[in-house]
Amino acid sequence: MKQKYKVLLAMVSAVLLVAMSVLGTLAYLTDKDDIKNTFTVGQVYIKLDEEIVDEMGEPTGEGRTEDGNKYHLLPGHTYTKDPTVTVEADSEEAFIRMIMTINEQADLDAIFAPGVKLDTILTGYDASKWMLVDEKEVGDTRVYEFRYYKTVNTVDKAALPLEPLFTAIEMPTHLTNEDMAKLDNLKIDIEAHAIQADGFEGDADKAWKAFDEQMNP
Repeated sequence: MKQKYKVLLAMVSAVLLVAMSVLGTLAYLTDKDDIKNTFTVGQVYIKLDEEIVDEMGEPTGEGRTEDGNKYHLLPGHTYTKDPTVTVEADSEEAFIRMIMTINEQADLDAIFAPGVKLDTILTGYDASKWMLVDEKEVGDTRVYEFRYYKTVNTVDKAALPLEPLFTAIEMPTHLTNEDMAKLDNLKIDIEAHAIQADGFEGDADKAWKAFDEQMNP
């Protein structure tokens, strides 16, 4: 970033299944969920939603939700779940990522010994579109960072839905009553972030470092 002037950054995040408090004044221009702010230096807006389903994971035909769904888990059953980021119209070129947090990790690893893998319970995940760049454990949760394979620009264009992170959750048939009881509080939280590409010379690591430092000072 050139030292001759200060580059104002536009950042945005959207959350599915997680309630987050509104942030105070930041050094970077920020936006969250569907709260709209107009800036003369440009704007970056995203939306994160998924199809509305009943507790058995069947689409209800009622559209999409930004509040997430509740599921009644049964062995051998597949539940529709398609977390999708939409880059809103007239957004500046931006890097996009999703952060997925899964709790009950110790129980999941024990049930799916020698350890749970994404393709064990998630279907429709395309690693060529959403690249897994980081995986870490925080307490009894596992946090995954997925980055979209390219920057997205919708300046003078309509809103653009990206490919979903995955399309369904599949519960294996071998799970017992004891196994299912351990998953009674299973929760998958997904958060989407975007930060403008300008000023980072195509360096996604540099961009996300700036994002994380701003959001977690």
